[in-house]
Amino acid sequence: MGGMEFHVAPAHRDLQHRARCLAADFATRAAQHDREASDPVENYAALRDAGFYGLNVPAEFGGGGVGLLGWSLAAEELAQGCASTALSFNMHLSVVGPMMESPRVPRATKERLAKMVVHEGQLIGGNFSEPTTSGLVGTPVPLTRARRVDGGYRITGKKAFASMIAVADHVMVLARPDDATSSSAAMFLLVPPDAPGRKVDLVWDTLGMRATRSDFMTLEECFVPDEALLLRTEDVLPFRRDGANWFWGSYTPVYLGIGVAAYRAISETVKGRTPPGFTQPLAYHPDVRRQVGEMSVDLEAARLLTHYAAWLSDTEGPTPATLSALYRAKFFVGEAVTRVTRTAMTLGGAHALFKTSPLERFFRDGAVAPVQFPPRDFCLSTLGMFELGLDPGEVLPPLKSDRPDTGPVVR
Repeated sequence: MGGMEFHVAPAHRDLQHRARCLAADFATRAAQHDREASDPVENYAALRDAGFYGLNVPAEFGGGGVGLLGWSLAAEELAQGCASTALSFNMHLSVVGPMMESPRVPRATKERLAKMVVHEGQLIGGNFSEPTTSGLVGTPVPLTRARRVDGGYRITGKKAFASMIAVADHVMVLARPDDATSSSAAMFLLVPPDAPGRKVDLVWDTLGMRATRSDFMTLEECFVPDEALLLRTEDVLPFRRDGANWFWGSYTPVYLGIGVAAYRAISETVKGRTPPGFTQPLAYHPDVRRQVGEMSVDLEAARLLTHYAAWLSDTEGPTPATLSALYRAKFFVGEAVTRVTRTAMTLGGAHALFKTSPLERFFRDGAVAPVQFPPRDFCLSTLGMFELGLDPGEVLPPLKSDRPDTGPVVR
């Protein structure tokens, strides 16, 4: 790993402060939205009014021009207020960012997308996953199909984990062209809520991140017009790999924020709780001090890895070193946050088990971190491939495949 030469600019600090103010408001509703598994629509409106919808749209298109480092600072703050809001809103940035940064996307498409999110304040969800896909093997090509018809396309398939789908103005869907000859061909299309043939399946009743409302979506000969197509490519893998910083790297700081929230909450708890018969609060107990020290080390290391990966992405682009750093950060943050939230829960004692305790919610939300794509084992396997300088095409696939061209997917 190279030297960490990055610095946080004043503009980044300003964005961080704005996110912190929003988070303070989000925190007043976080428990209710978690309990009800309801869409935090007030939070999305606040993000829109604060100009966050166009955050990672380049300045030349009227956006904020914020890179991954700036967003990492903001995401950590937002997640401390409401992790579900930060995670689901990141879905918007995670699909807008790659479209704006990729040279494969026509300028006219970038201008149209920028107009939608910056000037019209539209919220874009992303829906690439399917019930049959696996993060462990990195399934790259969907089963969902798009067929060319007069005036547009007919899309058929089933999508999964579509965060904020009920409130997003459009969902960006990944589909395979029906007439494709390449095994890795793909299309990215925008599907509005009123598209004929679109149906939302309300299945989201989960352990954590409940207010993301990441329900499933069924598309039955769903019609979208010609202008719904954002990009068609005969090989989607380079596009997804080059957009990894936003497609999945942007989720890492959200989970970091959960760990920070748990750390701060338990620190205040042990400083403020004095057991009967004693004159000092629990913070003076040697075991408490040791565990707080361990949490501090975990979080500071996680933050440095996250910021370094983001800085590399902003300054060097999608190089092998950047991808390695993104995988390294995602793995470590996932492990660190689960340790921190579990430790905070343990230090909180039986009181932390109640639904009224934020530590209980942080514990559940933190448990999602190693599962969020890319999951921990995929991170380590791919990182090891980079570190050893292996050619992905020469590495045996993890499972026997019915496709001769299938190998490890790097994305």
